[in-house]
Order: sequence, then C-alpha cells, then structure tokens
Amino acid sequence: MPDAALADNPLLVTDGLPRFNQIEPAHVVPAVRKVLADASAQFEQIEKVIAPSWAAAVESLDELNTPFQYAWSPVGHLLGVLNSPELRKAHEEVLADVVSFSLRVGQSEPVYRALKEMKAGKEWSSLSEAQRRIVNQKILDAELSGIGLAGEKRERFNTIVRELSQLSTDFSNHVLDATKEFSIVETKPADVEGLPPSLLRLASQSYNSTLAAGASQGTEEAGPWRFTLEFPSFGPFMQHSRRRELREQMYRAYITRASAGPLNNTPLVQKILSLRAEKAQLLGFKTFAELSLAKKMAPSVAAVEEMFETLREASWSAAQHELDEIRALAAESGVREPLMNWDIAFWSERLREKRFQYTEEELRPFFPLESVLAGLFGLAQRLFGIRVTPADGEAPVWHKDVRFFHVSDESGKRIASFYLDPYSRPENKRGGAWMDDCLGRRLLHGQLQLPVAHLVCNSTPPTGGKPSLMTFREVETLFHEFGHGLQHMLTTVDYADAAGINGVEWDAVELPSQFMENWCYHRPTLLGLSAHYETGRPLPEELFEKICAARTFQAGMQMLRQILFGMTDMAMHAGYRPESPESVFDLQRKISARTSVLPLLPEDRSLCSFTHIFSGGYAAGYYSYKWAEVLSSDAFSAFEEAGLENEQTVARIGRRFRDTVLAEGGGRHPMEVFKDFRGREPRPEALLRHSGLA
Repeated sequence: MPDAALADNPLLVTDGLPRFNQIEPAHVVPAVRKVLADASAQFEQIEKVIAPSWAAAVESLDELNTPFQYAWSPVGHLLGVLNSPELRKAHEEVLADVVSFSLRVGQSEPVYRALKEMKAGKEWSSLSEAQRRIVNQKILDAELSGIGLAGEKRERFNTIVRELSQLSTDFSNHVLDATKEFSIVETKPADVEGLPPSLLRLASQSYNSTLAAGASQGTEEAGPWRFTLEFPSFGPFMQHSRRRELREQMYRAYITRASAGPLNNTPLVQKILSLRAEKAQLLGFKTFAELSLAKKMAPSVAAVEEMFETLREASWSAAQHELDEIRALAAESGVREPLMNWDIAFWSERLREKRFQYTEEELRPFFPLESVLAGLFGLAQRLFGIRVTPADGEAPVWHKDVRFFHVSDESGKRIASFYLDPYSRPENKRGGAWMDDCLGRRLLHGQLQLPVAHLVCNSTPPTGGKPSLMTFREVETLFHEFGHGLQHMLTTVDYADAAGINGVEWDAVELPSQFMENWCYHRPTLLGLSAHYETGRPLPEELFEKICAARTFQAGMQMLRQILFGMTDMAMHAGYRPESPESVFDLQRKISARTSVLPLLPEDRSLCSFTHIFSGGYAAGYYSYKWAEVLSSDAFSAFEEAGLENEQTVARIGRRFRDTVLAEGGGRHPMEVFKDFRGREPRPEALLRHSGLA
C-alpha cells in the first residue's frame, strides 16, 4: 500500500479511540507491517543505548506499545465480535510476524541485562513498590520467553511459540464455525410446546435471519423456529423442550462441536498439549502446569489439587442427593427409562419450579437491559463513589447495538470509559462473555492516558418489538464482566504493566468479577434494578425471596461441574503425556468418575470446544475461578459482617475495596492487597456458606 493510502489507514491513528467504524480487513496487513517495521527500527536503537534505568529499560519500551495498541489490539477484538473470512485471512497473514517481534523483544539480551543491573543499582531503592514489581515481572517474563536458551533450543522454542499462537486462533475459529453450522428448524407448533415465548421469539428471529431478502417471514406464534447452539438458544431449549429426542439431538451436537470433519479440533488439542509440554521442558520445568504456576498465586500443583479435593468432598454427597431428587421427580411424572445427560437440565428446571414456585420466564419481564444497567450503575455509585453516564455517539463503534459510557469520580472528573456489546450475534461473534482492555491507563511523557474497557456479553437480544429481557443468569454475567471492568477502569497505577488487571496474578483476576455477582442477591440492589418492561413495577418481594432460596439449588452438582473442568485442565497439563495411548477424552472420563454423579457420555468431546483452555488464557489455570471465588466470597463477607442494610457502612467498606483491590491492580501482590482490604488472609468458609455446602 503506498504512503498516501497508509495516511488514511485507521489502524495507524495513535490518539483518541480506535476508529472501529472505519476499520476494514484490507487495512490490517499494511498497518501492522508498517508498525512492525517502525518498531523494529526503534527497538534496534533502544538496544544500542539502553541503560539500567527505569526511563531507559521500561519507559522507552512502553513507548513501543502505543502503535501496537492502536493497530493490533483492535484486530484481535474484532475477531471476537465481528468475525469474517476476510478478517481471519488478514490476521493470519501477519500473526507470525507479530509473534516474532514479541519474541525478539522478550529475548533481548541488552534489555534483560539492563533490568538485572537495575536491581543491583542505586536507582532501585528509589523505585516504588509497583515499579519494582514491574521490573521483577519483566525479568521473569524474559526468562519464561526463552532468554536463557541459545542455538537450536532457542530456535525450537520460538517455533513452538509461533505454532501455538496459530493453533489457538484455529481452535477458536473452528468452535465459532461449528457452533454456527448446526441448527434445528421446527415448523409445527406441537413440536415447540412448553418452550417459553422469549425463546420462540428468538428462534423465529433466528430463522428469519437466514431467509433471502424479500422472502416470506415466519412469526413467533406460527413458526418456523430455528434453534442453535448459542447459549441464549441452547440453554432454554434444554430446560424446556418436551421433545426428548430433540433434546438428545441438541445435547449431542453441543458436546461434539468441532470434533469431526474439517473443523475437527481433536488433533489441535493433542498438538497444543504436546507443544506446551515441550515448551515447558525447554525452560527447565517438568510440566506445563509448573510453568503456568510460575506467575500465579497458587504455590504448586499440589496446592491446587488440595483445594479441589476440599471442595469435591464438600460437594459429593450433596450432588448425589440432588441427582436422586431429579430422578424421583421424573419417576413421579411417569418417566420409566433411566435419565440421560440431555434430561438433567429439563427435570432440574421442573424440580426448581416445583420447589420455589417460579419460572425463569416469570423473571425476564422484570429485567430489561436498560433497567438492569441503571441499577448496576447506581450500585457502583453507592459502593465506589463513581458515576457512569451514557456517551453514545461520542465513540466509533463496530455494530449498531454497541453502547459507550463515561466513568467519573466523586468530584465529577472523568477517569475512564467503556464499550458495552450486550447481545448474542451467532453469525460473527464468539460465545461467552469477557472484558478486555481497549486502552490501558498509563502516564507517558507527562500525559495520562485514561483506561477504556470492552465489556462483551451474549445476552438475549431485543425480539418481536420487545426490549432485551434478560434471564437472571444474564444479569449475573453482566455484573461479573462489569467487575472486571471496574478493576481495569478504577486503577490508580500509572504504569501500563501494572495498571488495571495487567500484572495481576491470573488466579486472583476473578476476584472483582465474582465479588460483584454477590450483589445480585442483595435485596435493595436487585429490587432497585428491576422494572417490568410494561408497567415499571419492581420485582415482587416474594420472587426475590424465591431467587435467594434458589441460589444454592443444586450447588453440589454445579460445584462438581467446575471442579471437573479445573481438574481436567490441570491433569492435561501436569501429568498427561499426549503421546500416550490414553486420549484426553479418556482422561476426562476418568476424572469425571470422581467429579460427576452422572457419567459423561462415551462420545463426549466437549474438550474440542473448551476455548478457555485452548484459545484463552486459562491453560493450567481454570482452577483460578474457584481459587478467586474463595477470595471474592470472603471479600463480600466483610460487607455481610458489617451489615448490608447500613448504607454508610456499605459505602465505607466499598471505598476501601475500591482503594485496595480495584485501585492497586498489579502494583502489589494480590495477597498483600487482599490483606489490606480484609485485615487477614482469605478463608474458604464464606464460599462454602454462600454455596450452601457448609
């Protein structure tokens, strides 16, 4: 691309917000190559003159990050929220070059030498705790990036890193494509009996979206209806479909996504595990799990296994009893055949409705997205003294449904902003929910860059003329992601490498997000955010009581499900040998014998769609959800002990949470930050109590 065209490339802008409304796949390759060429030349100069000082060894390298933040970060973001074959092709064309440059920086002998000399120099004593932590982490990062390797070993290490990066991208794309590929279309009203109106609206809209322009549209009342493996469709279908054979068809499709044909992730799983093991051994670790834990709070694999066993023992008998209750209800209702995996969600929902006398559909009308957001922002103001205000139209967006907000402190000064992409879009958006940084807080050359976050959910979109009416679980998910966003946005650390979630040990990063979920069971909060979309009436008191009573419903089975994921992840990375006759699916089934009261199906291939492990950041780290939940439950219990109904006390403790957990980010070790907030180390009792397992 000639220089004149480069001048108009939105990915080469390095101020303000990314120009999401202008970015096209054709911009990616020329922009990234230009940034890489400039950064390479600049880095060569840095290496020649680098000195063992903060300014030379840290700040000068931080300057290199700005062009990447604008040119490369939006590409990764758009792959998740606006995927297309053209964008994938452009991403893959430059991915290896980006990884190579990252390796070059990470394996720079002059930079590593300067960092090591800093620790022995005069400036060290004058650095802040956050600065020292950044230097120590950079040294560790260099060592984990192969700085100590030479010759053939370094070449092999770099080849592995490049290959793992590509395999991760391929894995994610396969899951997205396999999820899009499957659907069930029903045309007869009798076949959709029992399905909630909200699901029928979504299914009708999904069917209509597949029609050619001008084709006759279906209706939610008469069909046709299209059901997919996206969770806003799959989850309610499994809970409510009375057609057992259709539940089986959906379930089998879900657990075998991306496990056959051209989208088969099975060889990718084996290759990823093999390369991770080899990478760890090159660095001197026995297993990839040991390498992963080198940057986490948990001291060892044994410590993680001990936590899992403690939680497993507390959950096992409860889960067995819960399964017996489901079977008993099905038998009372005339079911004679043994319950299978595709029956559990259906009969669990019937049991929950019978026991607590409400349905999830009864809750939806009380949780329109706008009302939930207003309640969430009101809670953030009460707890943390911040004000969230809509700023739609002030930022370029990638889709018409994306919202934009500003965050201000108690004095009215703007301190952050965030995007919210709330709805499911199965045609081009990956499933799940996540927070990512758009721009991080950093002070460079006296200029403070304010943090900007991406909050991405896959909630039920507006359908049939009705607004987005959220399930209670979707409300919890929004609170969860907003908690991540708060740690990114309320940081007071001015150094990019320790601001927000940067530099936070991975097994502590879920603390703020899981902490925020607890407020969904706080009466003033939940009633305050609810407003019936037609009448404006808040959630009735009796429904709130039922929600709270149902909080620990089947807590044993839910706990064991997470333990199965975590133990399988750790076993795959701690002792499993990919070249052994035992497949990863055999390994998972063996672990499920101790963690699943209903065995997995022999054909279960859900590991082939386990994006957290194979294309996310949770490899040998899925345990982090439970590790951090111990922290988050204990943190919330500080409010419970002081009195949740005392607004002044809640505000006082909320400010302390803001000024420690949310503000200090990666600037201090999370255990020290937690002790500053709680006054002691964390204890597991609150988690077991909140789960009804104590």
